[in-house]
Amino acid sequence: MRLYRTTKGAVVADGAGPRLLAGEDWDRLLNRPRLAGWLRKAAGKAKSVRFDPDRDPVLAPIVSQEVWAAGVTYFRSRDARVEESKDAGGGDFYARVYDAPRPELFFKAAAHRVSGHRAKVRVRRDSRWNVPEPEIALVLNAAGKVAGYTICNDMSSRDIEGENPLYLPQAKTYDGCCALGPGILVAEGPLPKETEIRLEILRGRRRAFQGATTLGRLKRSFGELAAWLFRECSFPAGCVLSTGTGIVPPNEFSLRRGDSVRITIDPIGTLSNPVA
Repeated sequence: MRLYRTTKGAVVADGAGPRLLAGEDWDRLLNRPRLAGWLRKAAGKAKSVRFDPDRDPVLAPIVSQEVWAAGVTYFRSRDARVEESKDAGGGDFYARVYDAPRPELFFKAAAHRVSGHRAKVRVRRDSRWNVPEPEIALVLNAAGKVAGYTICNDMSSRDIEGENPLYLPQAKTYDGCCALGPGILVAEGPLPKETEIRLEILRGRRRAFQGATTLGRLKRSFGELAAWLFRECSFPAGCVLSTGTGIVPPNEFSLRRGDSVRITIDPIGTLSNPVA
């Protein structure tokens, strides 16, 4: 089933249609034990509503949670990071971390920097080379367990990061640097490795770029990434952990203001964002 955060409250949608969980606090909801089972019971008592995430107001599925991200988890992203930073002497760092026991984990965004479905994401005004990074993100509860899955658009300034790896926070974290949504897939089991992640970038009416990958190409397991993140960090309301990208546009491509980024993971839906 899918869980959405809307202007009217949390909406759960399954085969019986969308229903409003009136008065339910979002942070408490994400931390309910055995969330999928609780939602099934709550949905049976909830009021049916008309709701379509592609037409009705929908908010990013985050309130008090932080967004963190993992890097260099796909071979393609490893190669891209080596390419962009080799002139600064940092290329070897990314090749080594790909094979290291410890993953690359970094803080991505606080909730106020996160856009929802159909809301704007931004490119930095001081950057010339910007790309979206389409990723599946884990919605983790306070105990570090997977409560669900969502889509993340991890906006990145490749020229800033490539100039010096120490500039990673500036390349990754700024206002409008991230989008999540359209909602959360609450599943009781892991997603299959053949689950596909698709990216489409539209420029006007023309497709400027498209690409796809699968979870089977992700090197590290979801459990491994979550365990490293929670090793020395606590998250009282839970957090969102984006798991890295396996789709990288060619080096000559950069996002422009006015582009539209569409990321589709079929079990979750499509996250669409205009670029400002």
